[in-house]
Amino acid sequence: MEFAELIKTPRVDNVVLHRPFMSRVEGTLCLTGHHLILSSRQDSNEELWLLHSNIDSIEKRFVGTLGTVIIKCKDLRIIQLDIPGMEECLNIASSIEALSTLDSVTLMYPFFYRPMFELIEDGWNTFLPEQSFKQIESLTGEWRLSYVNKDFSVCPSYPPVLAVPKSIDDDTIRKVATFRHAGRFPVLSYYHKKNGMVMMRSGQPLTGSNGRRCKEDEKLINATLRAGKRGYIIDTRSINVAQQAKARGGGFEVEAHYPQWRRIHKTIERSNILQESLIKLVEACNDQSHNMDRWLSKLEASNWLTNIKEILTTACLAAQCIDREGASVLVHGTEGTDSTLQVTSLAQIILDPTSRTIRGFESLVEREWLQAGHPFQQRCSQSAYSNSKPRWEAPVFLLFLDCVWQILRQFPCSFQFNEHFLILLFEHAYASQFGTFLGNNAFERRKLKLPQKTVSLWSWVNRPQDTERFLNPLFEANSLVIWPSVSPQSLLLWEGVFLRWNRSSKCLDEAYEEMIHIIEHNKELQSKVNTLHRQLAELETEDVQLETP
Repeated sequence: MEFAELIKTPRVDNVVLHRPFMSRVEGTLCLTGHHLILSSRQDSNEELWLLHSNIDSIEKRFVGTLGTVIIKCKDLRIIQLDIPGMEECLNIASSIEALSTLDSVTLMYPFFYRPMFELIEDGWNTFLPEQSFKQIESLTGEWRLSYVNKDFSVCPSYPPVLAVPKSIDDDTIRKVATFRHAGRFPVLSYYHKKNGMVMMRSGQPLTGSNGRRCKEDEKLINATLRAGKRGYIIDTRSINVAQQAKARGGGFEVEAHYPQWRRIHKTIERSNILQESLIKLVEACNDQSHNMDRWLSKLEASNWLTNIKEILTTACLAAQCIDREGASVLVHGTEGTDSTLQVTSLAQIILDPTSRTIRGFESLVEREWLQAGHPFQQRCSQSAYSNSKPRWEAPVFLLFLDCVWQILRQFPCSFQFNEHFLILLFEHAYASQFGTFLGNNAFERRKLKLPQKTVSLWSWVNRPQDTERFLNPLFEANSLVIWPSVSPQSLLLWEGVFLRWNRSSKCLDEAYEEMIHIIEHNKELQSKVNTLHRQLAELETEDVQLETP
């Protein structure tokens, strides 16, 4: 298919662009296969480049011959184009609709994007499983890398290389995979250096209504326990939902077969509920009524902050079991690709200072989200404005980023990265020139040949000149476990995402610049103090030498 077939009118003059907190721009609108471009006639620097894949929905309005197209984006921005001529307006609108809903992944922009920057490192090879496992291998000999899934036949949503207990052979793993949802057998998620405890993740066990048992599964997860120690199974479903899953062939671990494990149910909402929550939240944030009661009731009705609280509470529980109870943990929900990954990755943010650095966080996203099989292509195909009925869409990754932001706000000196880094990941998960978030799992990415045909987001982010703008000026390395508060009073709406297009950030930006100026000035003064200390020490040494006969 040629993109030209979808573009009915490639160019229109005298189009007026309206954007939040920016002056109107009049210029020429051009449509390409992947971008909507508007260039100003007055100012050559005034341009809009919008990826079609970032468009969530469009609306058309007409007043006489003047048409207006309102574009609602996946990054929650709303822009307006005033287009002269009814026919031109209709053609532009239908072209945008067609180009923003392409079915084929290989027609998306990452396959056509050619970077204008020098590739210093290949982000596709930056976080390989073998590299991250080396550190665990240096600490313990109880785990090994298994290539049982090298052809994706055991579990299509798992990567080819996985960490499993050394005492468990590949034949046993194959049997366990038949007992777990979608073949997602228990694998190592995190090794706690402080006490050697581990966190694993998996899909639900397929016990069914007949109470099916798998001794190989019991053997695998018991292999992670120390002598005389108990473990915790954190199920991210309510007990009722878990019970209902048995009727559909799923279920949970029965105490009689897992006597060394204590099962705890923590309710994290399912994906369809989360999508409704996002839609309600964004609607509340866009409400222009300026009525306090209305705003507060809409915010509460969205349940967004309640979802944040539940996810953080469960992650804190997992971290507490590992660090304070000295127990190993297995986390799963139903599939093990949504709430499970939120909990395992946030627990690592709490426990592991490396995860709070830029590269450490990238590694976490790569390992616990991309390689672990979170279906980004499905979950992020629509955002809050789409008119079509949600199928698989859900803001699972956005909720995770919001939880990280909550912790960052409570511990502003413990993170190497700033809020802009989290917002960048949100934006690129929904629409990007990079191939990192395409596909639903490692198997699909291999079939699409993404490492050969697209550029990794990490290749760009990790260039020193680009990394600099994501650095937190307040960062001081903190090797301690950080325990976030999950009380309702401690959780705030993430303005940087949900209100950035609704009100100006000018004052916040100025305050941020002033903070950086103060920090730089403080560093200069500290350097002068150190120099004066050295000079004083030298003078005192000379004085002693002169006094010595």
